[in-house]
Amino acid sequence: MCTKGDMRMDSGRKQTAMKRFCAFWTVCILLLCITPLCAWAAQQINYGTLLLDMLEAYEEGKDAARIDADVQAIGEDMAYAIAEHWKSVYLNPDYQLLLYGRDDPDQIPVSRAHAFIVLGYELENGEMTDELKGRCEAAACAAAAFPDSILVCSGGATGKNNPDRHTEAGLMKAYLSGPCGIPEDRILIDERAKTTVENAVNTLAILREKGIASMTLVTSSYHQKWAQVLYNALAEQYREKYGYSADMIGNFCYDIVPSQEMFLQDDRIAIRQLGGILGLTDEQMNRFPRPARK
Repeated sequence: MCTKGDMRMDSGRKQTAMKRFCAFWTVCILLLCITPLCAWAAQQINYGTLLLDMLEAYEEGKDAARIDADVQAIGEDMAYAIAEHWKSVYLNPDYQLLLYGRDDPDQIPVSRAHAFIVLGYELENGEMTDELKGRCEAAACAAAAFPDSILVCSGGATGKNNPDRHTEAGLMKAYLSGPCGIPEDRILIDERAKTTVENAVNTLAILREKGIASMTLVTSSYHQKWAQVLYNALAEQYREKYGYSADMIGNFCYDIVPSQEMFLQDDRIAIRQLGGILGLTDEQMNRFPRPARK
C-alpha cells in the first residue's frame, strides 16, 4: 500500500533526478560553447601578435610578460628563439655594442671555426662609401685579432649609377685584401644580397657549407641590433631545416650616424622584416607601424 509519505519521497527523487539531468546538460552545452571560444582565442595568439607585443615592449617600456605568454601559446622553438633574442638585444639595458676604435676586439668571445660577417652598404657611383670602408676597417681589426677566423662579405650590385655592376662584396674584398692587408684566402664573398634578410640567407648558406660554428656581425652601429635579430631568426630556420646552427657570439661596429633618420627606428624595420621571414599575411603586417621618413 502506497502512503502519502512514499509519494512525497518519489516526487522528491524525481525532482532531484531532473535537477541533475538539467545540470548535466547545462554543463555539456557550456562546454560546447566554451571550447570553440578557447580554440579561437588560442588561434589569435600567433606570430603577428608576438611581434607586435615585442615592438610595444620596446617602444612603450612594457615588461616581457605578454611576450612570454605569446611564446607559450605558440609553443614553437622559432617563437622562443625570436623572443629571447629580442629580449637580450632590444630589451636588455646591459646590451653592449662593441665599437671599432673605442673597444678592443679581444672582448669578442671567439671560439672555434669562427666567421666575421661583414655587411655591405649601398654603393655611390659604383664605388664604396666612407661608411662601407669603415665597416671593412672594423672587420680587418677584428680579423687581425683572431687570425684563425674567416671573413664573409655580403652585398650585391647596388646604387643608381653603377654601369659596371660593381658589387659591394667584390669591392669589400679588394679593400680588405689591399689597404687593410687581410689575405685573400681568408675572405669569402656573397655578391647577390641586396637586403639585410638576403645578407643573412646567403651568408648562412656559406657558413653551413664551410662548417662554421660561430659568427660575429660587423656592420654600422645603428644597423647592428636590427641585423642581429634577423640573423638569429634565420639561424633558427637553418637549425630546424638542416640540423645546422652557427651561434652569434658578438658584434663589432663602425660607429656612425645614419644617412636617413628612418634607420634610427631600426626596431620597426627589424619587426617588419621578421614578419617577412615568418611569412605573415598582409593583414598582419599592416598592424605594424612603419618607420617614418622625416
